[in-house]
Amino acid sequence: MLSIIAAIGKNNELGKDNKLIWHLPEDLKRFKMFTTGKTIIMGRKTFESLGRVLPNRKHIVLTHNKEYKYDHEMVEVLCDLEEIEKYINSEEENFVIGGASIYKMLMPYAKKLYITKIDEEFEADAFFPKIDENEWKIVEKEQGITDENNPYRYEYITYGKNAYNS
Repeated sequence: MLSIIAAIGKNNELGKDNKLIWHLPEDLKRFKMFTTGKTIIMGRKTFESLGRVLPNRKHIVLTHNKEYKYDHEMVEVLCDLEEIEKYINSEEENFVIGGASIYKMLMPYAKKLYITKIDEEFEADAFFPKIDENEWKIVEKEQGITDENNPYRYEYITYGKNAYNS
């Protein structure tokens, strides 16, 4: 099963110059909680922006570059959508973590969206795809902690694929 996890701004902003445009330690803790022990799927630029292999997670890196290699036992490089079919059809939950083009490409296959919606506008060059309310329904909402370390108002929203469209 594919799930998508993302933090987005008020206008679906994701990032700028291949970097996050906010710092929310509480959201990073949540990301770690959901993805540890799981498979995470991302584009090459997102993978390179991590700066390292995240511990206790299998990394699937999607790229058009058939020459791209990364030598690590927890990293698998794939070059086309058919190669990730086993993750789409798996009973186990696998997480798509970005970037924008990977979210757009894999959103039709996802069953859940774990969205951190930040109540702020940001300058960005990468955006999350529009969430179609006919296709997705909110199954859970929770207000995030705002404090000196987490300066923005935000909420965690979990969407499930609408039963009529799956």
